[in-house]
Amino acid sequence: MEFAELIKTPRVDNVVLHRPFYPAVEGTLCLTGHHLILSSRQDNTEELWLLHSNIDAIDKRFVGSLGTIIIKCKDFRIIQLDIPGMEECLNIASSIEALSTLDSVTLMYPFFYRPMFEVIEDGWHSFLPEQEFELYSSATSEWRLSYVNKEFAVCPSYPPIVIVPKSVDDEALRKVAAFRHGGRFPVLSYYHKKNGMVIMRSGQPLTGTNGRRCKEDEKLINATLRAGKRGYIIDTRSLNVAQQARAKGGGFEQEAHYPQWRRIHKSIERYHVLQESLIKLVEACNEQTHNMDRWLGKLEASNWLTHIKEILTTACLAAQCIDREGASVLVHGTEGTDSTLQVTSLAQIILEPRSRTIRGFEALIEREWLQAGHPFQQRCAQSAYCNSKQKWEAPVFLLFLDCVWQILRQFPCSFEFNEHFLIMLFEHAYASQFGTFLGNNENERCKLKLQQKTMSLWSWVNRPSELSKFTNPLFEANNLVIWPSVAPQSLHLWEGIFLRWSRSSKYLDEAYEEMVNIIEYNKELQAKVNILRRQLAELETDNGLRESP
Repeated sequence: MEFAELIKTPRVDNVVLHRPFYPAVEGTLCLTGHHLILSSRQDNTEELWLLHSNIDAIDKRFVGSLGTIIIKCKDFRIIQLDIPGMEECLNIASSIEALSTLDSVTLMYPFFYRPMFEVIEDGWHSFLPEQEFELYSSATSEWRLSYVNKEFAVCPSYPPIVIVPKSVDDEALRKVAAFRHGGRFPVLSYYHKKNGMVIMRSGQPLTGTNGRRCKEDEKLINATLRAGKRGYIIDTRSLNVAQQARAKGGGFEQEAHYPQWRRIHKSIERYHVLQESLIKLVEACNEQTHNMDRWLGKLEASNWLTHIKEILTTACLAAQCIDREGASVLVHGTEGTDSTLQVTSLAQIILEPRSRTIRGFEALIEREWLQAGHPFQQRCAQSAYCNSKQKWEAPVFLLFLDCVWQILRQFPCSFEFNEHFLIMLFEHAYASQFGTFLGNNENERCKLKLQQKTMSLWSWVNRPSELSKFTNPLFEANNLVIWPSVAPQSLHLWEGIFLRWSRSSKYLDEAYEEMVNIIEYNKELQAKVNILRRQLAELETDNGLRESP
């Protein structure tokens, strides 16, 4: 298919653009295969370049021959275009609708994007499973790399290489995969070097109503326990939902078959419940005329902060089992691709200082979200404005980033990255020139040949010029476990995401710059103090030598 077939009117003059924090500007609107571009001949006017994939919904209005298109973006921005001529307006609107809902992944911008920057590091090879395993292998010999899934035949949503107990062979893994939802057998998510405890993740066991069991599954899970130790299975569904799953062939681990494991149910919402929560929250944040009671009522009705609390509470529980109870943990819900990953990755941020560095956090995203099979293509297909019926959309990854921001806000010196880093990841998960978040799992990414045909987000982010924007000036390495508060009064609305387009951050940005300047000045003064101390010590030594007989 040629993009030209979808572009009925490629260019319109005298279009007026209205967008947050900028004065209205008149210019020429151009449509390309992947961008909506508005450029003005006025001095000092920034061009608008908007990816079609960032467009969530459009509305049309007409007053006489003047048409207005309101574009609602996946990053929650709302842009208005006033277009002279009804025909031109209708043509532009239908072209935008077609170009923003392309079915074929290979027609998306990452396959056409050519970087203008020098590629210092190939991000596709920055966080390979073998490299991550090396970090553990120095501390334990009880785990191994398994290539059982190298053709994606055992589990279509797992990567080709996974970490499993050394005492369990590949044939046993195949049998366990047949007993777990989607073939997602238990694999290592995190090894706690302090005490050797682990977090594993999987899909639900397919016990069904007959109480089916799998000896290999029991052996695999027990292989992670030390002598005389118990483990915890954290099921991210309520007991009622887990019991209902048995009628559909799913289920949960029976105590009789897993006597050394205690099962805990912590309900975390999924799918349309989360999507509706996001829609309600964004709607409340965009309405500027609410009085206080109505605003607080709408914020509460969205249940967004309740979801944050549920996820953080469960992650803290998993971390507590590992660090304070000295017990290993298995986490799963139904598929093991959504709430499971929220819990395992947040637990690592609490427990593991490396996950709070920029590269460590990137490795976490790669390992616990991309390689672990979170279906980004499905979950991020629509955002808060789309009118069409939801299928698989849900802001699972945004909720995770929001939880990270909550912890960052409570521990502002313990993270090497800043809020802008989290916002950037949110934006690229929904619309990007990079191929990192395309596809739903490693299997799909291999078939799409993303490594050969697209650029990795990490190749761009990890350049020194970009890293400086995402580095937290307050960072001081903290090797301790950090325990976030999940009390309601400790959880805040993430203004940097949800109020970004309705309230100017000018004064906050100025305060941030001033803080950076103060920190830099403090470092300079500290360096001078150190030099003066050395000089004083040298003078005292010289005087001592002169005075001695």
